[in-house]
Amino acid sequence: MPADHALSSLADLTWPEVRDRVGPATVLAVPLGATEQHGPHLPHSVDTDIAAALCAGLGVARPDVVVAPALPFGASGEHAGFPGTLSIGNEALRHVLIELARSATDTFSRVLFVSAHGGNGVGLRGAVTQLQTEGRHVSMFEPRWAGELHAGRTETSMMLALAPDRVRMDLAEPGNPGPLPDILPLLRGRGIRVASPNGILGDPRGATAEEGRALLTRLTGDLVAHVDHWLMSGRPAPSGVPVPDATGGKVGS
Repeated sequence: MPADHALSSLADLTWPEVRDRVGPATVLAVPLGATEQHGPHLPHSVDTDIAAALCAGLGVARPDVVVAPALPFGASGEHAGFPGTLSIGNEALRHVLIELARSATDTFSRVLFVSAHGGNGVGLRGAVTQLQTEGRHVSMFEPRWAGELHAGRTETSMMLALAPDRVRMDLAEPGNPGPLPDILPLLRGRGIRVASPNGILGDPRGATAEEGRALLTRLTGDLVAHVDHWLMSGRPAPSGVPVPDATGGKVGS
């Protein structure tokens, strides 16, 4: 692989270019997101955009990484009732990821799933377990941060950094500010629509692009560290890197 090659986007490469650039230790990074509501001020693509940005940063940091097109559908059943939310559910997601990785390992020796939607966790873990049982080199990473749960200040700040023209701060408003332990039973039993009529868990009004850029930089560093550990040890690292000052261990939702 050329030493000056900083980022390979699989979607932009021809098959001969893939053949020539892929080596015995090349990693295919697959961004996993969701198509789900993020309040009245954010687009449905938030989780997909964040996952894709982290994978792009990984590709810049490690030239042995090729970034696949993002998978924009996941398990978003908790967001049912909000117009536009599209969910394929945990079982379908598990099957999609298993078949995707089986196909990918015809070309790439390693596959890394990077999921920025917490609801994908059950299907993702099931897929990774099955694939590892088959002897495939597969790992997963879920970014973790301290901050508001969904469509609040944290995710809004990251979107202001990534795509400010797609953020409607004029429509930003508080949602349910309760801590996860208090909200979780309601989310699991009746969904976010009941827990927060506007779909926000937190308050996005203090969001800034500077805060978003700083967090994205840290999360990209966490992802690079995860891959470094995986490739050096030969074993998948724990999903996500613990944050010493985290108060909630937030996984993107």
